[in-house]
Amino acid sequence: MRRGIAAVALAAAFTVSASACGSGGGSGSAASGPVTITWWDTSDATNEAPVFKALAADFEKANPDVKVTYVNVPFADAQSKFQTAAGSKGAPDVLRADVGWTAGFAQSGFLAPLDATAAATDAAAFQPSLVQQAKYDGKLYGVPQVTDTLALMYNKDLFAKAGITAAPKTWDELKADAALVKEKTGVDGFAFNPQGYYAMPFLYGEGTDMLDTAAKKITVNSPAAAKGIDTLKALVASPGMAKLDTTSNGYANIMDAFDNGKVAAIIQGPWENANVLKGAAFTDKANLGIATVPAGSTGKSGAPLGGHNLVAYAGSDAAHLAAAQKFIAFMTSAQTQTTTAAKNGTLPTRGDAYTAEVNANPGIAGYQTVLPSGRPRPPVAQYSSLYDPLGTDLIKILSGQESTQAGLDNVAAAARKLLPDYAAQ
Repeated sequence: MRRGIAAVALAAAFTVSASACGSGGGSGSAASGPVTITWWDTSDATNEAPVFKALAADFEKANPDVKVTYVNVPFADAQSKFQTAAGSKGAPDVLRADVGWTAGFAQSGFLAPLDATAAATDAAAFQPSLVQQAKYDGKLYGVPQVTDTLALMYNKDLFAKAGITAAPKTWDELKADAALVKEKTGVDGFAFNPQGYYAMPFLYGEGTDMLDTAAKKITVNSPAAAKGIDTLKALVASPGMAKLDTTSNGYANIMDAFDNGKVAAIIQGPWENANVLKGAAFTDKANLGIATVPAGSTGKSGAPLGGHNLVAYAGSDAAHLAAAQKFIAFMTSAQTQTTTAAKNGTLPTRGDAYTAEVNANPGIAGYQTVLPSGRPRPPVAQYSSLYDPLGTDLIKILSGQESTQAGLDNVAAAARKLLPDYAAQ
């Protein structure tokens, strides 16, 4: 019943928003009253959206010349909905876009450049790598609202019981630590989520990526990439590892096991901070350890930078675009980001938002220390679309259904279809 009611409510919200979107929308103007802009917020409807909705109301109080029609759009649907709406000139004035969508939307002409606008007034305050991945073809198309990266989350108590005093710095050390945890405590030492995104640290650890954008070359099936995936394959098959969970509930099962002390370490992002700290194993928040993902054979370590940018629709008229830029500036300000971090447990994108109150959250403080190792996504519209084929073949590789090279060659073939101007290995 609730799902049906939610669907009706969402449909109604989109009907309402249609009158306030795009160049032909809006219920106000300079002559008739406040300009009304529409914001599609793609945050978690239960845990994050209430804070963003309240902040939008605060913006209205501070800016009586602008009204905000707030619509929470499920993240899984938002990319396709925005593409459809933008193609029909009915997109929202502002969208909370995954960083992986920004380049594609900009390439399609759906986004307005934000350079030298009110939205980008504080651009110098943001982490440079986050600004870099909000650009396409040299222009700024988004302002970073929240950020994230992957890290090694671990249970300090279980590590201590196994005699481990520091987080592993290499994959070999993680392999040894996991076996020791299992031997000393009976608990699985490590669990891996077999999705393409979570495999990226193994490629970075061998000094490679899925693409070499400078050379316009597909590298996901290179010898270095194969070595990285072979390292992962050996890791998940070693003693002390949780059984690989490839079911549709695999992600939830891994998180439940970690939250309740049934597995000692995982690779995860800060979007799970709030849930982890509610778990039985972390009633003492100090028990949560966060460290940079282990390094590969090159000594390099890193994980993809994620998060969300606020972007403005190119089809909005001048009045709505100006209001949208003002709204984006407010929602990405130091004060707003501090409020968001304190209440939602997410990572700010600018240094001046990491106040003492924000850093009192061990999850945020921990991830702030690993952010410098994050790798920006290349400004290639199709890049994020490669995670799915990588994930599909990764499961087959890790399950022994196909060889590492054959699986990565399949991913490269998928990449070739998306990027016909890129050279193959």
